[in-house]
Amino acid sequence: MIGKLTGTLLEKSPPQVLVDCHGVGYEVDVPMSTFYNLPAVGEKVSLLTHFVVREDAQLLFGFGSAEERNAFRQLLKISGVGARTALSILSGLSVADLAQAVTAQEAGRLVKVPGIGKKTAERLLLELKGKLGAELPVMAGSDGLQNEAQLDILQALVALGYSDKEAQLALKALPPDVGVSEGIKLALKALAR
Repeated sequence: MIGKLTGTLLEKSPPQVLVDCHGVGYEVDVPMSTFYNLPAVGEKVSLLTHFVVREDAQLLFGFGSAEERNAFRQLLKISGVGARTALSILSGLSVADLAQAVTAQEAGRLVKVPGIGKKTAERLLLELKGKLGAELPVMAGSDGLQNEAQLDILQALVALGYSDKEAQLALKALPPDVGVSEGIKLALKALAR
């Protein structure tokens, strides 16, 4: 119905913005990734939109890129995921991070998003597999992860509470052919320093 809005940005009140399009003000909910990239109030703005009609409301969601809108639409197709939850996921993770988590089947990244529990994260990973991140053939390889063992080590470190960056740095220090259990021990020693 409404696919794109271009107009003057009147108000910014996270997660909502008000866009004036030739005298009509549209209230648009945006993920924080889009919000941070908005111009100053009074400047011209262009947002791709997704229009949701419910029995009790008509809502407009805006996105800075087609990738964000496509990810939002994929999330809405999942049973139990509404527009607010999808917006929360895209506010907590970039589309690339979400696609990477789906490709690597890392529930740990999704659980960090407020409102997403372990069961919901696992359902998201299952439902999005092949739909999101499919265009990113082997995201693990782009991070320098050559094999399943390194991916398992990374997931274990994230599950233990280390950030992705810390876990990646610890992995780089490991020998390439290390086993999972030995790799976890070596990585923990490196992180403890």
